[in-house]
Amino acid sequence: MRLIFLGPPGSGKGTQARLVGEKLGLPQISTGDILREAIARKTDLGEKAKSVMDAGELVPDEVVLPLAEKRIRESDCMNGFILDGFPRTLAQAIGLEEVLQRQGCVIDAVMFIEVNDAVVVERLSKRRVCPKCKAMYNLASDPPKQEGVCDRCQVVLELRTDDKPETVEARLVVYRKNTLPLVEFYKSRGILRRVAGEGDIRTVFDSILGELSEVKSG
Repeated sequence: MRLIFLGPPGSGKGTQARLVGEKLGLPQISTGDILREAIARKTDLGEKAKSVMDAGELVPDEVVLPLAEKRIRESDCMNGFILDGFPRTLAQAIGLEEVLQRQGCVIDAVMFIEVNDAVVVERLSKRRVCPKCKAMYNLASDPPKQEGVCDRCQVVLELRTDDKPETVEARLVVYRKNTLPLVEFYKSRGILRRVAGEGDIRTVFDSILGELSEVKSG
């Protein structure tokens, strides 16, 4: 099964993609993680991505598309995958279709996790990340065992630059302009599934599994 998880920043799509991936045995492909790795390695693409990510803007297609295509061609994606945070624009969606056509496959379903702006800002302001292992925590819903410290690495957790309230607001503006049109794009393909994302993690997870059961049976 080949899936896309779509939604605003802070919608929980990354967490849900991980849980569904574990349940179905599918690799979770997060372009955010791929880009942050490139930034940490200070590659040319990483440096280009950093400046736009820090401003809350979308990384250019010419950076994202090659990274995504390379990843989904790896052996662990042969039987399916979950795309988390990609595509984010119509151009990327069209580019993805072309990549998959060359491989003789298609996207089976798009999970659109809906959350309002106020919840997004609140969630992201409480999100923390380990600078070493990249583990993600939420101070309200999924806190570390020891306050401010990663459970795995015992390293002090950080608030990412792109999770600061002022940057989140900018990210939401970009999301509404560039990513929301994807809802209509995938709706026209007949593969869009809407999921309410403001409940607790388990409730949202169960809703997604319910939608996926219909996709499988269909």
